[in-house]
Amino acid sequence: MEVQGNKLLALDQGTTSTRAILFSAALAPLATAQQELPQHYPAPGWVEHAPEDILHASLATLRQAMAGTAPSEIAGIGLTNQRETLVLWDRSTGRALHRAIVWQDRRTAEHCAALRASGHEAMVTAKTGLLLDPYFSATKLAWLLDNIAGARAMAAAGTLAAGTVDSFLLWHLTAGATHATDATNAARTMLYNITSGDWDDDLLRLFNIPRAILPEIRDCAAEFGTTTLLGGRIALRGVAGDQHAATLGQACFAPGMLKSTYGTGCFCLLNTGPQPVFSRHRLLTTLAWQLGGKRTYALEGAIFVAGAAVQWLRDGLGIIANAAEAGPLAATADPAQQVYLVPGFVGLGAPWWDAEARGALYGLTRNTGRAELARAALESVAYQTKDLLDAMRADWPGMGETVLRVDGGMTASDYTMQFLADLLGAPVDRPTIMETTALGAAYLAGLQAGLLPEPSQAATHWRLDRRFQPQMSRDTAEAKHAGWRNAVQRTLTTP
Repeated sequence: MEVQGNKLLALDQGTTSTRAILFSAALAPLATAQQELPQHYPAPGWVEHAPEDILHASLATLRQAMAGTAPSEIAGIGLTNQRETLVLWDRSTGRALHRAIVWQDRRTAEHCAALRASGHEAMVTAKTGLLLDPYFSATKLAWLLDNIAGARAMAAAGTLAAGTVDSFLLWHLTAGATHATDATNAARTMLYNITSGDWDDDLLRLFNIPRAILPEIRDCAAEFGTTTLLGGRIALRGVAGDQHAATLGQACFAPGMLKSTYGTGCFCLLNTGPQPVFSRHRLLTTLAWQLGGKRTYALEGAIFVAGAAVQWLRDGLGIIANAAEAGPLAATADPAQQVYLVPGFVGLGAPWWDAEARGALYGLTRNTGRAELARAALESVAYQTKDLLDAMRADWPGMGETVLRVDGGMTASDYTMQFLADLLGAPVDRPTIMETTALGAAYLAGLQAGLLPEPSQAATHWRLDRRFQPQMSRDTAEAKHAGWRNAVQRTLTTP
């Protein structure tokens, strides 16, 4: 398709909100629109989204962001999305058969445990770089096929389509013309072989998933069809899972570069180059991106609760009115009290991977109050990040000493970022453009449209806002981290 226009439109469909940003060809934000996404909790440990809410919010924010901009001015749309969240829909109507099962959902923990007990995890990890955990899409899709009346028969008849949120949106944006995903989203399903670059027949048999319902896998920068739902024809030219898009947005193009995104959860990705590094410390081996048919790999640590801990302070405990209050409140905490929050609200992620763990508070005294709880919630994010970086360094000595590039809503808190630098004993860099996930999606669309250069020449879009340098003594930092590790060990259901 012929390239038109010199602006780029990014859709960032996240777990708690949907955001669209219009960028210039130089990747400067021009307009933004956002809507919150309702969450559904039908049972303990279950988390769902209404696919119709996702679609409607996506279209609404795209239209708002491009208000006053003609479709002919837009060279392409880049799409990035919450990963692992799974949708099953009817090809003839486009309607989902069930709410989307969100990445946080733990309903398939027993299925994963049974497969692990049967000795399948080694094979799954060797092929996918992942661990047998409800976090990933495969057991979610199996659950939908097994628990929706007639779903297996419909799948056999070829009337169903399945995919992560990107696939569902591409289908609807292109009026059913495109059933596709990109390699990064495919790599999070537990059905994709990260060395062959395709759906894996052994995994499809293990999870009883028919290949025919799965999307075609493409590069992150590719032609994904066109949409006419925004007032004219606009090409869809880039797709990547949110954490991979953020890695591109953070310009972590060289092996050894590292970014950490602090949204609902926290996700650290370490660029390891053209060869996969398989973890010995229960991290994930995944794709950073795939461009021109060539895969760049990453080590990833996934934390399930980061910003969600601040939401808990606000919505669960009512001790803050908004997220911005958490840092100043934490700064008033009694330094003599060391309170730890282990935020296992939906289990613990890397490097623990305990699906049955639940949240716990340690170190409470009669004098513990709002400030100490706020500090414990914010500090828990830094402790979990250190656990991930320690595991990464042990897995890949090539990592060496590194600067951590950060993004996401929590990074607006200077208090949290300073404690993170103190605990890590390493610089923490916050960029000027905080919406790096959308920025990465726009970059992919611009790359495919020919407006932007290849990654080796593209680092100029990243700008530093502030560097947080460590100030805490290493003895103090190590003592605090030792207390955290003790709290985690007390919380694990499988020590």
